[in-house]
Amino acid sequence: MQIEGTFDVKLTPQSAAEGQTWGRQTITKTFHGALEGSSRGEMLAAGTAVKGSAGYVALEQVSATLEGRHGTFFLQHFGLMDKGAPTLTVSVIPDSATGELAGLQGTMSIDISGGQHRYTFNYKLPPR
Repeated sequence: MQIEGTFDVKLTPQSAAEGQTWGRQTITKTFHGALEGSSRGEMLAAGTAVKGSAGYVALEQVSATLEGRHGTFFLQHFGLMDKGAPTLTVSVIPDSATGELAGLQGTMSIDISGGQHRYTFNYKLPPR
């Protein structure tokens, strides 16, 4: 199945540990559309001396309703910018889904344009 929707996101910078050269932020999201719910997570990001090159990793726990089924699951993010060329992989962590979403598998793509955050979620749920 493939669904699309929007989400609101708030990133809050966190204090770095002593000697830490990368940034850390908390993530709070609200999902709208076929995936309705919210998430909380953490992101680590590092830039380089080369303009437009950076990377980030994040984990977020989503609590949502999908196809009328409620539960939680974790998303893992892996993003790179190579001199301005972005790549991003966002995947459901295997066996992380709970409740009526147990067995959920999938990947999510994120598009940001015109200040609007959109998701496309390709997923598979086991039969009820």
